[in-house]
Amino acid sequence: MQNKNMRILIADDHTIVRRGLLSILAIEFPNAVIAEAKDAVELLEKAATNKWDIIISDISMPGGRSGIEVLTDLKQIAPKTPVLFLSSYTVEQYAVRTIKAGAAGYLTKQEAPEELVKAVRQVLNGKKYITMDIAELLAVSYDDDKPIHESLSDREFEILKLIAASKTVSEIAELLSVSVNTVATYRSRILDKMNMTSNAQLVHYTITNKLF
Repeated sequence: MQNKNMRILIADDHTIVRRGLLSILAIEFPNAVIAEAKDAVELLEKAATNKWDIIISDISMPGGRSGIEVLTDLKQIAPKTPVLFLSSYTVEQYAVRTIKAGAAGYLTKQEAPEELVKAVRQVLNGKKYITMDIAELLAVSYDDDKPIHESLSDREFEILKLIAASKTVSEIAELLSVSVNTVATYRSRILDKMNMTSNAQLVHYTITNKLF
C-alpha cells in the first residue's frame, strides 16, 4: 500500500502512548494521515465517520466495555478495516481471545518500539500479525486439554481478572457500568465453570497461569 493515501487511527486513553505511537508511525509512513481517539466512544465515532486502512487500539479503555466488545462493534461499523490490538497485558491474557474474535493481530506495548512498524506492514498486506508465542497459545486453545479459563466468556474473563486484582463487587460494577447483581451473577458463573468456591482460589489460579 502506498503511504500517500494511508489512513491510520490510533486509540488509547493515555496521551503519551498515542503520541509515541504516532511518532513511530510518522517516521515510517510520512505521508499517512494519522488520527487519535482517547476512548472507546471516540474510537467508534471516528470509525463510523471515516474510512481507515488500519485501526491500532488499546484493549482496555474508559467506558466500561472490553476491547473485544468494541471489536465486535468495529466489525459491524467497518467490517473491512483490520484492527491491531496494542496492550500492556501479556499475550497469555488476551491474545488468543482477540485473534479468535477477529483482530488482525496482538502486540504488547513492551514490543511496540521494535515490532509496531512490522506488524502494521504485515496487517496492511492482508495478513495477521501473530508471533510464535501467540501461535503456540492458539494451538493449545484448540486442544481437548485446554486451560479451564478458556471456557469463560469474554466478560467472565474480564471479571475474573478484576477479582484477581482485589476489586470488590461494587468496584467492578462501577468500572464496567453494570449493576452489583450482574457482577455477582457473573462471579457465580465463573466459580461454577472453574469448579471453585472462593475468590482466593480464583486469585491463585490467575497467578499460576500468568493471567494477572
